[in-house]
Amino acid sequence: MFRTLHRDIACVVERDPAARSKLEVLLCYPGLHALWAHRVAHWLWHHRLRLAARMLSHLTRGITGIEIHPGAQIGPGCFIDHGMGVVIGETAEIGANVTIYHGVTLGGSSTEPGKRHPTLHDGVVVGAGAAVLGDILIETNSRIGANAVVVKPVPPNAVVIGVPGQVVTRSKPTSTDTKPDLDHALMPDAIGIALTALMERVAELEAQAPQLGTNHNGTHLPAHLITQHDGHWIGEDFSI
Repeated sequence: MFRTLHRDIACVVERDPAARSKLEVLLCYPGLHALWAHRVAHWLWHHRLRLAARMLSHLTRGITGIEIHPGAQIGPGCFIDHGMGVVIGETAEIGANVTIYHGVTLGGSSTEPGKRHPTLHDGVVVGAGAAVLGDILIETNSRIGANAVVVKPVPPNAVVIGVPGQVVTRSKPTSTDTKPDLDHALMPDAIGIALTALMERVAELEAQAPQLGTNHNGTHLPAHLITQHDGHWIGEDFSI
């Protein structure tokens, strides 16, 4: 037990450069407090003391802003960073060394009993505001981008972005022996790439058919939406 508690503190120090000491982590990290309270609530839940488990979970939610159902299974080395607004459902399963940021929802997509929440394998990172919904599998070392909505399974060593989540296979897979990949700035812009490719294709087609080319100011906007002099959009008064 003490080994597990020590690992919980150590993983925070490893993954959060703002953590200056283990004492600070012990006293000032709500994600750690929510995780420890959940471990007690989970024990109560599986020993048929379910009302007590739910009451402890409810109390912890009020103190930390993190809601974890007592039935959820959470492995060692889980780090809930900041944590405010995190919701983890009853049948969610979380592996080892998973990192979860604030505003994350591991939610259900069915009212039927049984497994209805996601399973996260080892080393998964879930960015701020992301929602992972339904009985789906997020495999080892995958990274869910901030605010992504994931409703389909994710293979190992993948990145998921957008709404609904688009899976991008990583060219350099992360080993399970390394620290989790927390560099959220390195996320692909799948929509931007697709739009760029589309615009390039339109330009090629217009070059083949000059009568379908751009208007007087070089844009692809309809002529009636463009002023004659400065090329700005024409429209009604819009709220700001």
